[in-house]
Amino acid sequence: MAKHNELGVIGEEIACKFLMKHGFSVILRNYRKKWGEIDIIAEKQGRIHFVEVKSVSRENFGSVSNTGQNRENDGFRPEDNMHPWKIKRLSRTIQTYLLEADVSDETEWQFDVVCVFVSMQKRVGRVQILEDIVL
Repeated sequence: MAKHNELGVIGEEIACKFLMKHGFSVILRNYRKKWGEIDIIAEKQGRIHFVEVKSVSRENFGSVSNTGQNRENDGFRPEDNMHPWKIKRLSRTIQTYLLEADVSDETEWQFDVVCVFVSMQKRVGRVQILEDIVL
């Protein structure tokens, strides 16, 4: 497995554990269509959460502030990979899931980004959730 794929798998695993620890029920992982993928679909208090997981390797968590800002390197944050074309694809994939799963129009849903800062050497991570991102 390529190193970036391994990081992604570890990041998604950490994100799922984080969500479950915080009261979410994971409905589905890696919902795929030709036009996009949703990493995690979860539910909490009757609201569906479509979760994009963004992982980045950080061997020194001291370089990550509570806001996820990287103070040592170039200021890169995992959520910086949320480009407009990616958001458009996610929006289309979310709409497809809502139709396929026959989700009621009254059901509330939101899009969240979970940023996972992973130490590959120590196999631990720090998680930050950015909730209710506007698509």
